[in-house]
Amino acid sequence: MLPLTILQTVEDIEEKIQNAPDKGYEIGVFIGSILPFLVLAVIAYLIYYFNKKRLDKDS
Repeated sequence: MLPLTILQTVEDIEEKIQNAPDKGYEIGVFIGSILPFLVLAVIAYLIYYFNKKRLDKDS
């Protein structure tokens, strides 16, 4: 069973930003919250691209 700590809620991010020591920390929290979604989108696109290329080659 996967731990539920993988999914962060908006309240956790807002709390981290409010308790941030400086602006650099806020930027790090923002990038850290966006990065997993960006990586998943890139992986999904690559799967789509290679499968489309393979289907075009088979035709």
